[in-house]
Amino acid sequence: MKIPKQEYTAEFKELAVKRVKAGQTAGAVAKDLGLIEQTLRNWVKAADAGKLNGAGGKVVTPEQMELSRLRAENIRLKRECEILKKATAYFARETL
Repeated sequence: MKIPKQEYTAEFKELAVKRVKAGQTAGAVAKDLGLIEQTLRNWVKAADAGKLNGAGGKVVTPEQMELSRLRAENIRLKRECEILKKATAYFARETL
């Protein structure tokens, strides 16, 4: 399964970058916001260059952002469920 590309509002990106610049670590902010740390680092780098939102960037509504996040979470949970099924089958076979 392919994880859908997540899209974030400009305000969300700006707030995340502000938290990093305020002294929090990128890892802590990323974990708190459900981001990949490298994505947040890229945003900080883009903000420093004055290109955080990008020229002609696509406008993303909060509903679209939430839908994208939920789709990615759904895919992640399905993968975790598959892993648990395989582990259960493995250990059930081992105990017989």
